[in-house]
Amino acid sequence: MSPPLQPLTNLNLNLPSLPDLLLTALSVCFLFTSSRSHNTPTTTNCPFLSFPLKPRRFLKIPAMSNNISTSSSNPNRNNRRNFASPQSLSEWLKPRLPSDSFATWGVKPGTKNVHNLWLELSQGETSLDDSEPPVRTVQVVTVRVVGKDGKILVESHQELSDGKVRERGRPLSEKMKPNEDPESAAVRGIKEELGSVINGETEICDIVTIDPNSYEMRVEERNSGSYPGLPGCYVLHILNATVEGLPEGDFCTYEVDEYDDSDDKKVAHQAVSVKKHFWKWVSADSIQP
Repeated sequence: MSPPLQPLTNLNLNLPSLPDLLLTALSVCFLFTSSRSHNTPTTTNCPFLSFPLKPRRFLKIPAMSNNISTSSSNPNRNNRRNFASPQSLSEWLKPRLPSDSFATWGVKPGTKNVHNLWLELSQGETSLDDSEPPVRTVQVVTVRVVGKDGKILVESHQELSDGKVRERGRPLSEKMKPNEDPESAAVRGIKEELGSVINGETEICDIVTIDPNSYEMRVEERNSGSYPGLPGCYVLHILNATVEGLPEGDFCTYEVDEYDDSDDKKVAHQAVSVKKHFWKWVSADSIQP
């Protein structure tokens, strides 16, 4: 008579455990994807960006302003302040800034007033740190519009709503809005500041080409020219672009309403706005880095 059969539960089959199976599967997937990645070329030198070999006319650069932290240079930069009105902002600033500097806001040629700063804060274009002294932090896209012979378009000066002139001497610059990526801000800035000399029937994205390999980012800390006495932290996103249809010589453009998208028209009316932009082409060597 043959011996009785052993139940299956007592057999030692040395089957691999579930974690072992999962690790094996992940290893196979990793080897497969790694072999494919070596055959996928990219053309950018920027570690944050990846673009195809033949960039389209209108490229989406990943939003970088949300991932940039400038708090390492100032531990108080996480303490942001909001204000219900320009008056409350003014009362908060007065004891924190040199009185002789604050008194020049909106009076000294080329400066803005407290209504401008309040609009920047309410629209999320600027943040103000609760520090001594306060620090204004702003994300800015700088667009180096490249023309014939490699010349760069520079804004020489602006004519303001109060009739005064503000010296510039820099490429097209635009404050970035919340959650806006550098390329979108660049295209918006080109449309707002150069749009009056561009054919109105032309879509802006059809005449603007942005060079993805030109992207640079740097942080500058300096006193604000618009708000004397107020230290500023500027996170600069720099791009090269070409724009079809621009004049070859010096020219000026008109800005219809700088604060057209503001919810508070009364405050916007009291702010100093830009009415005209004056442009000229200069050699690339004359642009300060």
